[in-house]
Amino acid sequence: MPVLIVECDAERSRLWQQAISSLGLNVTVVGTQEDAIRMLQTHDYKLMVMNLDLQGASALAIADYASYRHPELRIIFLSASGVFSDGSIFQHAANACAYLPASTPPSDLAAMVEHYRSAA
Repeated sequence: MPVLIVECDAERSRLWQQAISSLGLNVTVVGTQEDAIRMLQTHDYKLMVMNLDLQGASALAIADYASYRHPELRIIFLSASGVFSDGSIFQHAANACAYLPASTPPSDLAAMVEHYRSAA
C-alpha cells in the first residue's frame, strides 16, 4: 500500500519515512501543497500522513482535495499546535482517521499506519 507523507520539515519527514518504510510500505514524501496535489492527481493512495502546520500551505485544502479525488483515503494528521486538540479536525476533514502530536515518536506513528493499513 503506498503512503503519502506531507511534511515541510525535512528531518521529521525523513524519520517518518524511515519508520513507515520499515513496514515494507512504499512511501512518498512531499513538502508543499502543490506537490501533494500533484501526487494525489497521479497516484492512488489509501493513507496519508500530514502535518497540519505546513508552512505556506493549507493542510485542510489538501485533505479536501484528497477527499474529492480519493474518497477512501484516510489521513493521519499531526500537529505541534493545540488548535484541533478538541477533536474538531474530524468535523473539518471527513477523511481524518487520527490526530497526533507532531512530537509522536516515529515508531508510534508507524504503528498507527500499520493499524490503518490492516483496516484498509
